[in-house]
Amino acid sequence: MSFQVFGIAVSRGVAIGRAVLVASSRVDVAHYFVPPGEIQAEIDRLLRARDAVVHELATLKEELPEDAPHELAALLDVHLMLLHDEAFTGGASQWIVERHYNAEWALSAQLEVLARQFDEMEDDYLRERKADLEQLVERVLGALAQEQGDAPTPVTPRDFAGEDPLLLVAADIAPADMIQFKRSVFRGFITDIGGKTSHTAIVARSMDIPAVVGTREASRLIMQDDWVIIDGDAGTVIVNPSPIVLEEYRFRQRQSELERARLGRLRHTPAVTLDGEHIELHANIEMPADAEAAVESGATGVGLFRSEFLFMNRDGELPSEEEQFAAYKAAVVAMKGMPVTIRTVDVGADKPLDRLSINELRHEHVLNPAMGLRAIRWSLAEPSMFRQQLRAIYRASAFGKVRLLIPMVAHLSEVRQILDAVRKVQQQLTDAGHAYTRVELGVMIEIPAAAVMLPLLLRHVDFVSIGTNDLIQYTLAIDRADEAVAHLYDPWHPAVLQLISQSIAQARSAGKSVSVCGEMAGDPVFTELLLAMGLRSFSMHPSQIPAVKQRILRADSQRMAVALPRILESEDPQAAADKELALARGGAAAVH
Repeated sequence: MSFQVFGIAVSRGVAIGRAVLVASSRVDVAHYFVPPGEIQAEIDRLLRARDAVVHELATLKEELPEDAPHELAALLDVHLMLLHDEAFTGGASQWIVERHYNAEWALSAQLEVLARQFDEMEDDYLRERKADLEQLVERVLGALAQEQGDAPTPVTPRDFAGEDPLLLVAADIAPADMIQFKRSVFRGFITDIGGKTSHTAIVARSMDIPAVVGTREASRLIMQDDWVIIDGDAGTVIVNPSPIVLEEYRFRQRQSELERARLGRLRHTPAVTLDGEHIELHANIEMPADAEAAVESGATGVGLFRSEFLFMNRDGELPSEEEQFAAYKAAVVAMKGMPVTIRTVDVGADKPLDRLSINELRHEHVLNPAMGLRAIRWSLAEPSMFRQQLRAIYRASAFGKVRLLIPMVAHLSEVRQILDAVRKVQQQLTDAGHAYTRVELGVMIEIPAAAVMLPLLLRHVDFVSIGTNDLIQYTLAIDRADEAVAHLYDPWHPAVLQLISQSIAQARSAGKSVSVCGEMAGDPVFTELLLAMGLRSFSMHPSQIPAVKQRILRADSQRMAVALPRILESEDPQAAADKELALARGGAAAVH
């Protein structure tokens, strides 16, 4: 039966494929693919774990005291019967063979299939046996965990899924898991929770694949291996579509691919407006390997290297100075002399680390994490870690142009502490004989307090970068990852536009460079408006550069600048901007 699920559109385009359910609410396990040559070994792992649980239950049954309730022995018989049922381990083995899932993932996938079958049974007794099945899965997962040292090395290849493309469906996807899946087989993402700028949404856009978040019930309604269409433009998920609907979306998919190829031809065209303004288009990256995609997209530098992803998926261990230095150096070298802006670790809120202290855990799980110990606050609370990262960044500066960006600054006292740490690090590197060059220091404007006091901050820094995602969140007092208030997340809010416009104007007046690295920079809807505000440096995911460049090539920034006051003073800035943009385009067409 075909049905639709509605959510929030966060990454445009159409994706068609089979559903892969990950991280069920019942069982949270590791998910990875295994190489073809290790399929049988993975099945053997599963069967050994099953046999270990069988032996355990059989022993328990034999050792039951004589006065034990008869029902207890009968219950153990039911569990033993389920363990030997072909639908249990046989079905899980099929996931390993056909989809190359690891044993734990295969087992949880089969649990989803069988649990739904139990839910549909009319007999109350049989329906209640689902709980027995869940208990058995937990026991087998425990047995698998005991021999984890013998497990194959996790890999995420591109071609293990067979001919059918795969779409990831989950209640939520942690940022660390998103990085793990980033170069895997998945062509689209669907999550129950999240907002337009939740990390799942941001990474999906960086991968240039369709995604819909905030669906609430998708992971419960969609079954393993269902055919699914993700309409990333409308925020709609179509499950088991009819042939007519499927063909319509296949046509839209082909049209989208043709449009992407057309925009790709602008890759090496300089970004210059109709009135002759040269614009910098930089890339946001998460890992050093992303620098290659940045160069390929035509980026003129890296405007945001999110260093926190070097700190994730590490089982509680932080990366050493040498490891960080190698990563930063790799990105700098890959950019071939173009500037690389490295943001110091921005953990907390929607990007927690595996290693958290008791106090940090309290903030992470009880209080509002977006307001807690995160970003520069966490770095200053860990001075040894902070200086280690600064040393690695400064050492990488010997191989190209490096800029240092500090997130979530709100106090001048923080800037003073940062400058003091920089001075100590420079002295340490000089004493150790490490080469480094001048590194420009910048701060992110993502807290309203920083925007209001920007003239004071500009006395101490070389540049500023406006992080629109958090600036909108903090200005409007909403959690941008919470789908319940996602409709209140409004980049067009007059207060948000006023803060952005004032920040750009103040930085330019002080002779300091200013860029926007939040999601607004990569959204072509805002390109002309930001140009009108005086922005000349945009930073976005590499996949977004061609569409933004096309808007720049067609824009007349001077005409829009004349209309800017009317837009900012309007009660409906979006409608006013649309009207002024239409007039500006009409005038530009008449002139050119």
